[in-house]
Amino acid sequence: MGTHNHHHDYNFSEQYTFAGTAKIISLVAIVFGIAAVAFGLLSSEHIIVERTYANLLLMGYYFTCVCAAGAFFVALQIVTQSAWSAGLIRIPQAMASILPIAAAILLVIVGLGLFTHNLYHHWHAEGLTDPNSPNYDALVAGKEAFLNVPGFLIRQILFMGSYSIFAYILAKLSYKEDLAGGLNSYKKSFKLSAIFLVIFGFTTPIWSFDTVMSLEAHWFSTMFGWYNFAAMWVSGLCAITVILILVKKAGYMAWVNENHLHDLGKLIFGFSIFWTYVWFAQFMLIWYSNIPEETVYFYKRWEPEYKPWFWLNIIINFVAPLLILVDRDAKRKQNMMLFVCILLLCGHWLDYYIMIMPGTVETHRGFGLIEIGTAAGFFGLFAFLVLNKLSKHPLAAKNHPFLDESLHHQI
Repeated sequence: MGTHNHHHDYNFSEQYTFAGTAKIISLVAIVFGIAAVAFGLLSSEHIIVERTYANLLLMGYYFTCVCAAGAFFVALQIVTQSAWSAGLIRIPQAMASILPIAAAILLVIVGLGLFTHNLYHHWHAEGLTDPNSPNYDALVAGKEAFLNVPGFLIRQILFMGSYSIFAYILAKLSYKEDLAGGLNSYKKSFKLSAIFLVIFGFTTPIWSFDTVMSLEAHWFSTMFGWYNFAAMWVSGLCAITVILILVKKAGYMAWVNENHLHDLGKLIFGFSIFWTYVWFAQFMLIWYSNIPEETVYFYKRWEPEYKPWFWLNIIINFVAPLLILVDRDAKRKQNMMLFVCILLLCGHWLDYYIMIMPGTVETHRGFGLIEIGTAAGFFGLFAFLVLNKLSKHPLAAKNHPFLDESLHHQI
């Protein structure tokens, strides 16, 4: 479609109008989410309150991960000097721009979870590190240098704060490039992206150790950080693809064609397999070595409440993309890609559910109003913020040095 057209046939100054159905759906979802969370937090039953906190952590973390993946995508494209993505870079930029909001929400959730003892109580309860206390736990006491409230909160602020600053500046530089032209902004972005990728690469595993792995303080896995990174990256790619397809269906971004979609499809296909590889490596090594302090993690997840979800997780996140996206044509069809990406976004919600629930609510897990409402609320908030950001600037980065190559991109 866009391969034979010339530069001047496209309206690069077109702007997305955020109104109508998209706006109504996102606002309704936010209201529904707030109602569900309020219902959970105000419940007189402690287990319902705890379940609400667990769901808030799940969705707060998921929301922040997807926005961080947007920032990672932008930085990666700049450092690798990729041309194919220049025409659709506005979408991950919009996700990166709202990372500070997502990070602030997650920080509030983990802070409240700590101080109300509804989250992280495995290492934050009274007397765990005091040898004279009946609650003394030698394993937790041994990790006290890392697992303590000030250290935990400082790391959360440092990591999410630095990601947010980089994400915000990278998006700002690109919008500035639209106005000023030239290569000045691109060169600055290149340096910043290189620094960001190093910081992000080294700190995301520690961030996931803190936010998710420390829910079960006895257990540890060196694969966990990469497993979380893979889940974050696949979810981010799927979010970018879903937004791209929906914006195209609304009649915008004519310069993005099936070749660009094909590239996104290949990334999703490849990294879904990478996710499975890390998942399997973590699972098999623990199963095979059979060391008690490691097996405790999977033992919980093989209880009857979690076991069907445990296997469903693998079917959705590995078998489905493998069988559907292995076909070249499937990656070039909007509706097929839309289906796979929405399926994977639900699949990685389930993935995070299995990571978080056994360490918080244990056998009292549920699936009902609280789960659906919290997920809907965060989905609405994400859609509202990203689409609102997207509508503020032209949909094409018209002075991007590689835009011309992106228009003639063909696979």
